[in-house]
Amino acid sequence: MKYVALVYYQEQLIKAMSEPEWHALNQECIGCVEHLTAQGHFLGGQALQTIDTATTVRVREGEVLVSDGPFAETKEQLAGFYLLEAYDLNEALSLASRIPPARLGTIEIRPVRELPPKDNNHDIERTSS
Repeated sequence: MKYVALVYYQEQLIKAMSEPEWHALNQECIGCVEHLTAQGHFLGGQALQTIDTATTVRVREGEVLVSDGPFAETKEQLAGFYLLEAYDLNEALSLASRIPPARLGTIEIRPVRELPPKDNNHDIERTSS
């Protein structure tokens, strides 16, 4: 099953790192991706630019509203994601615990809702609690 691991941390903690600390964290992340890839768990992922580059788009009553910055101000910012293949949630949680930024912030794990192929006329399953 596919899971997305959303990586959140306080950008101020990252900005406060020395250059050697920042380099070491990046090397550790690269090593983590290489290890997850070798085990067949890493399907993709990306780091995001800092929150000051964010733009929010909303459509209300047919009008497109664009604003600078994120939708909500939070203590931790979305910094990137890993797309993982795991047997179940427990394995996904174990894999996420190895992602280096977990020590600096939060990793949110969510199952991916697979969309049917384009030529499939079946209804898309709605999943919510």
